[in-house]
Amino acid sequence: MKKQAGQSVFLILLCVLYVFASVEAQTCRPSGVIRGKNPPPGQCNTENDSDCCKVGKLYTTYKCSPPVSSHTKATLTLNSFEAGGDGGGPSECDNQYHSDDEPVVALSTGWFSNKKRCLKYINVYGNGRSVRAKVVDECDSTMGCDSDHDYQPPCPNNIVDASKAVWKALDVSESNWGEMDIYWSDTD
Repeated sequence: MKKQAGQSVFLILLCVLYVFASVEAQTCRPSGVIRGKNPPPGQCNTENDSDCCKVGKLYTTYKCSPPVSSHTKATLTLNSFEAGGDGGGPSECDNQYHSDDEPVVALSTGWFSNKKRCLKYINVYGNGRSVRAKVVDECDSTMGCDSDHDYQPPCPNNIVDASKAVWKALDVSESNWGEMDIYWSDTD
């Protein structure tokens, strides 16, 4: 009887460990930090209220994003994908710049998934509306505070960085552009 009780306790503990390991595998934890440095004069584009790195400030980095579902929660931010815009260089997916009038987005590193979503469309839901937008770039969650990233901090791991066209399609007044909670999903 004692042997059977011991085996039962062992199986219960094993099941509990499995559940915790499964939950743990679905979380996204920080992968490191970057120490900020001052950008050279005129090197950080603050269009669309973009932040510039601050000397000595520690910025969290991520190699992952929260799990994707049919209704993935995210933060929508404003970005210009045009030449000279706050998005920096050409888009990673096609090495092109894109008009602010085109509904395009950059996704945080984990969701960008090593270019697996490049030039594919996602649905963005917010403000009681939805818009179909093309993924053209990565909002880098692993690096930042350097010339390649326009001396801006790394992106958080839950960002959909969108052109003005996306904000307009969601019927958000310009005075409220910048950051808002949204949901997104891959298109069929």
